[in-house]
Amino acid sequence: MFPFSFTKPADTGAALAAGRRGGRYIAGGTTLVDLMRETVERPGALVDISALPLREITVTPRGGLRIGALVRMADAAANPKVRSLFPVIAQALELSASAQLRNMATIGGNVMQRTRCSYFRDVTAACNKRTPGSGCAALAGFNRTHAILGTSDQCVATHPSDVAVAFTALEATVHLLGPDGPREVAFADFLLRPGRTPDREQALRPGELITAVEIPALPLPLRSGYLKVRDRQSYEFALTSAAVALHVRGGVIQLARVAAGGVGTVPWRLPAVERSLAGQRPSPELWARAAARAADGAQPLTHNAFKADLLIRTVERQLRIVGGTA
Repeated sequence: MFPFSFTKPADTGAALAAGRRGGRYIAGGTTLVDLMRETVERPGALVDISALPLREITVTPRGGLRIGALVRMADAAANPKVRSLFPVIAQALELSASAQLRNMATIGGNVMQRTRCSYFRDVTAACNKRTPGSGCAALAGFNRTHAILGTSDQCVATHPSDVAVAFTALEATVHLLGPDGPREVAFADFLLRPGRTPDREQALRPGELITAVEIPALPLPLRSGYLKVRDRQSYEFALTSAAVALHVRGGVIQLARVAAGGVGTVPWRLPAVERSLAGQRPSPELWARAAARAADGAQPLTHNAFKADLLIRTVERQLRIVGGTA
């Protein structure tokens, strides 16, 4: 680990000033500290924001939900408001990491975590995300766990967050605060596909800080849930996952929101699946027909072609779980 300075500001103004000077924000630190130990990240200054007042979970006036950036993952998963309004969020959090990490890691930090690609974490390997222009070792390497959607010739690494998949499906908004004041970014636009600049992963401006993630009110009753498929049952990242939210009224699907994880360079919204569901009556045949569109546009690599079929099966299974057959 390389030398760095450390400050812990007592208020938001001081934190923003430190961030404006180039300091890296840290709260739970469960990802950043690991990367610093491995010398993947070498920040010269850390700004501990854990004392800032960003730990509230509130229901918005219209019935949505606002989750402060410093809310611990475990606290968000256990919160009655989260569990009753959007079970998909609680389930995604409970299926993330270990209990110890969930007690430390924050919602903002989870969204900001970097890829688990082994080549990214191996400083001797070529990685455009870590060192722009150096190449991507995963393209010709062992790429079983890598992305099949949203890739480029610069990067094929997946985004590791589970709750980010739920936020994507629910059309959440990220609230930011920076030197130019507050602003909001649609969650779907916050995490960036690699394109030609894989080292730029979020739509953050210099010195900006995540203050909250807000989920809009959706029609009630709303059924939702998260399914994660992985190589082992605990403390493992997704091979595929599916976040599903359905509003069914009068026996007809009035609204469908579906997103996938483990298969994209960012959490991947599935609009073709959603369109196949809208206005239809739930049935096993509908779930299979809609899920068949989940892998549209997939570009498998040498070792991960199985993910396309696994994604379809994962989405179909979760549609059955959330939607039933009534």
